Parts: sequence; C-alpha cells; structure tokens
Amino acid sequence: MTSLHEAYDVALLDLDGVVYIGGAAIPGAPEALQAAKRTGMRLAYVTNNASRTPAAIAGMLRDMRVPAAAGDVVTSAQAAARLLAGRLPQGAPVLVVGSTALRLAVRERGLRPVSTAAEHPQAVVQGYNPGIGYGSLAEGGLAVRAGALFVGTNADSTIPGARGIQPGNGSLLRVIAYATGTEPLVAGKPEPPLHNESVIRTGAKAPLVVGDRLDTDIEAAYRAGVHSLLVLTGVSRPADVLLAPARQRPTYVAQTLDALLEPYPEVTREGDGFGCGGWTALRQPSGQLALKGDGAAIDGLRALCAAAWHGEAGEAGEAGGHPAPRHIDAALAELGSAGLRI
Repeated sequence: MTSLHEAYDVALLDLDGVVYIGGAAIPGAPEALQAAKRTGMRLAYVTNNASRTPAAIAGMLRDMRVPAAAGDVVTSAQAAARLLAGRLPQGAPVLVVGSTALRLAVRERGLRPVSTAAEHPQAVVQGYNPGIGYGSLAEGGLAVRAGALFVGTNADSTIPGARGIQPGNGSLLRVIAYATGTEPLVAGKPEPPLHNESVIRTGAKAPLVVGDRLDTDIEAAYRAGVHSLLVLTGVSRPADVLLAPARQRPTYVAQTLDALLEPYPEVTREGDGFGCGGWTALRQPSGQLALKGDGAAIDGLRALCAAAWHGEAGEAGEAGGHPAPRHIDAALAELGSAGLRI
C-alpha cells in the first residue's frame, strides 16, 4: 500500500472545507500539511474563492500554521484573468464585479479594470465578494446587455461557513445571467481554466486534486484526467459519494487530510462483494447496498463506494444501474453506528 504523498508530486488543495471553514483551521489540517511538506510533497492551494489576493490567502494560512507562500496559492481570479487576456487585446477595459483581488488579477494580465458600463467595457468578470451590492450587479448587467463578454470566476452555488452553508458566487452569477439571458464563461472548478492555471504555476507532473466538493473539486479532476482525494470535512457527505455520477467519483475517499500521509488501503473483490479493512460491501440484485464487518468506518465507506459504483452498465450477473437513495439507507446506518458522520 503506497502513501499518497509518495505517489503524487503536488497536492492541489482546495481551501474552504478542506483546510479551513469560516476562517478557522479544520482540526488536524495544519499538522497534516506540515508533515506532508516534510516528506517532500509540494503543496498548492487552489481556490474558487476570488475575494482575496494570493498574498493575503498565504498570510491567513500561515496564521493557521499552514505552510504557504503567495506563490503556492492559485485562485479563480487568476484563472479568469488569463481567460480574459486570451480573448481581449492588451489594455482592454474590463468591468469588475467583485473584490480588489479580482481587479488586481485583471490588471496583472495587462487589462484595465473599470467599474461602470459607461466606460464601455469589452468584458464583465464577476467573482465572490460578500460586499457585492445591487449597483455593481446593475452595471454588470448593463454592460453584458450591451454586448460585453461575461465571465464568472466560479459557479459554486454555496460556500461552507462558520454558521453553515451559505450562497456562493454561482448564486450571485444568476442575477446578471437571469437579467440578461446570457450565460457566463466560467473559469473556476470544475471548468478547465483553474486546473490549467494550477498546473502552469506549479509545474505538476503527477498532481493529486484534494477537495470537499464532488461537483467542483472532484469533477474538475475527472475532466482533467487526474486523480482526486475527497475529504469529508466540508460540503460532501457519505450519501453524496455513494450516489455520485461517474464524473464526480473520487479516486480516494478519506475523513481528513491525514490520508496524505498514510498508506491507502486496497479495496479488493471478495466473491460478489468488495472488501476494505474489516468491512465487506455487497450490492444486491435489487440495488440495495449491504455492509457487514467492523473496523475503521471510513474503510466501510470505501468498500461501499466500490459496490455502489460497480456494474452500472448492467454486466451479466451484476446489479446494473445507478443506486437509488432508498438503497443506501441501511448501509449508511451501519457507518453511522461505526462512528462516521453521516
């Protein structure tokens, strides 16, 4: 069993829900990342959040005892700015609906940030900023309606916060999109531009995408053809993983970032079922998932994932088709009894 830090040269880590939540480090995350770096694994922090500069994010991470320099941080603002620079002439005016960090990223690519539709912007770029008001959205809408290219840094519908799940930039993008009938080009995960930006900036040869969201982090890895690790410290829960479509299935599943340091257990075929650790999971002909055994609860989830995802094409003798929510309840109850947060 090979440890993940040995198998991959760069960990491309999401931030919200992976390293911190609501400005506070997830317990154990700083220590795990310090240890991973000591082993020689390079760390890059890849975030869909465009509200802060890389330097500010790196400073915040260091305050949490997470090893980070500004050059280790890649944001959707940077990816959106590169996307814009590839479509616009140097010096083109771009209306920025978002933070100062997004304005700086646009300027660094040789474009000119503006604030009103009256300045005839050739593009509108919108990124997450808790202070976005109606006036900025209205200016963006006017410019898009006048023909400006519409770009979103990311389309996350929600973000995890200290008080729970809150609206993300994807929800805010719908204001201009709905008002103008124009859908934005999106730079952030799961779209390719942010992953490409990360690879360009890190020079990664064998990257491992690490995230907490199936619909952004894990799907981004799938689209890029690279491996991924889902940690259960943020948005996605065990039920989401079991029911995930093929494009949102992680290569690895773990409770925390400690998985970077530990040998990853093998999931083996055991007769009609799948085993991991002390657990065996079986997908019955009815589609029902069954789990028996004991040991680390996360190993039970790994075995269940193999059973849930196997045979979808309907191979002879297998339970074909995607599992239904009602088919996973009993197995999830077993995991809950074993201590996994469901």
